[in-house]
Amino acid sequence: MWIYEKKLQYPVRVSQCDPRMARLLLEQYGGADGELAAALRYLNQRYSIPDKVIGLLTDIGTEEFAHLEMIATMVYKLTKDATTEQLKAAGLDDHYVAHDRALFYQNASGVPWTAAYIQAKGDPIADLYEDIAAEEKARATYQWLIDMTDDVDLQDGLKFLREREVVHSMRFREAVEILKAEQDKKHIF
Repeated sequence: MWIYEKKLQYPVRVSQCDPRMARLLLEQYGGADGELAAALRYLNQRYSIPDKVIGLLTDIGTEEFAHLEMIATMVYKLTKDATTEQLKAAGLDDHYVAHDRALFYQNASGVPWTAAYIQAKGDPIADLYEDIAAEEKARATYQWLIDMTDDVDLQDGLKFLREREVVHSMRFREAVEILKAEQDKKHIF
């Protein structure tokens, strides 16, 4: 179904070891408005959305997995050379004790990911508005993450992800308009 090319959607670079920033990035890894929740939300909603926009949910849902991979790479690079003292100072000591340096789906506060984060109402318009809100919340979070680091290399990757959230929001808005126009048409049988 897919061809996997062993490269990220956008290059991930970091200038220095920064476990504190890695902890903050976990919000986009396993948080309510993070990439995993978005990918699963959109791919799940495909089953109750009209065919006219199903491809959009498939495309964006799979792209969110590429973004998840970028976040995982950022977290890995920010922590790979960290000492246990640095991990502890960054508030990652609980994570280290349970998982060492392995990634685990949790938010920045250490709360594990849950399927309760995924919204699906079954009404296409309601679901698409939920998707727009999810993308806008992710965009805001990426901006706040950018504000929290002075690592220009890391900021570059985060800016890419922030801009993709803007594009996804616009695409979902277009899908709403397509479905609204379809609802307003006279259907003659």
